Amino acid sequence: MAKAKSASFEQSLETLELLVKQMDSGELSLEASLEAFEKGIGLIRQCQQQLQQAEQKVQQLVENNEGFALTAFDSDNA
Repeated sequence: MAKAKSASFEQSLETLELLVKQMDSGELSLEASLEAFEKGIGLIRQCQQQLQQAEQKVQQLVENNEGFALTAFDSDNA
């Protein structure tokens, strides 16, 4: 079976924020709250993994360009 494509970081974060709002409302049953909590934990893990992958990619790019000097972005000249 093919692995389902994971949601983008932004989509996962938006879903997580919605779950937190629902749980904070106090209107969910205990069972629904537990399901939301479980889903939230999965989304947190997914977001952490995506952030770690992005950090590794940035680190590789920096290491591959060691001969180039990194300069601060000057928004006045952009």
